[in-house]
Amino acid sequence: MTIENKKSKKILIGKVVSDAMDKTIVVEVGRFVKHPKYKKFYTINKKYHAHDEENRYRIGDKVEIIETKPISKKKSFKVIYK
Repeated sequence: MTIENKKSKKILIGKVVSDAMDKTIVVEVGRFVKHPKYKKFYTINKKYHAHDEENRYRIGDKVEIIETKPISKKKSFKVIYK
């Protein structure tokens, strides 16, 4: 398999909204989109569970997460850095 055939991984930037779990944080990522009919801009927020090995990140931190193979039922992302 060549490098060109590999699937690129998603990299998202968001804000930590929960750090209550061990080695896991919840990151909220917002997308700014335009409504197709009414042409008004609005934000769509989605929450992702991300792996935080050292429990380093706290609520309010801005982090970058990358897609990985599934770590658990809900976790498919890992924190790259703050």
